[in-house]
Amino acid sequence: MKIDRSIQLEILKAAADTHPAPLDIAVMRQLLATHGEDVMAANLRYLAGHGLIDRGVTVGADGHFSFKCPEITADGIDFLLDDGGLSAILGVVTIRFHDETLRELIGFRISQSDLSQPDKSRLLGQLRELRGETIKHLTLKLVDAGLANWPVALQAIETFVRRSGF
Repeated sequence: MKIDRSIQLEILKAAADTHPAPLDIAVMRQLLATHGEDVMAANLRYLAGHGLIDRGVTVGADGHFSFKCPEITADGIDFLLDDGGLSAILGVVTIRFHDETLRELIGFRISQSDLSQPDKSRLLGQLRELRGETIKHLTLKLVDAGLANWPVALQAIETFVRRSGF
């Protein structure tokens, strides 16, 4: 296989050394001489496809490669940094649940509870009637209740982390 992590790392490190300028032409020639055009083209296209470098190689209609000295991108630099760089700092994750999804999750827990069937039916009916902001408020209250029962919440976190292989 032409795709090679060690070659990709070599390209990225060399490009980072010359940043903000493109990769030095002498270094590019050395990489081409060491690894060959086919392998370099494959790895440069792969890195560019993932947004880690700009430019690198184009393939002509006749199948010949045209190499350009690549520039490392901000994502490429962040990839090299041990801490993930600014992407890790700025990478806030927003999770959104639709009202119906929350109703289903809560409804499932109600249906699995030890309540009597009439109580389950009553609660499930009331749950179906709740609208957007009310569902949001209920969900926040349920999160608060879960965190208020910290020993159980902590055990759930530990179980999840263990099963996820972290």
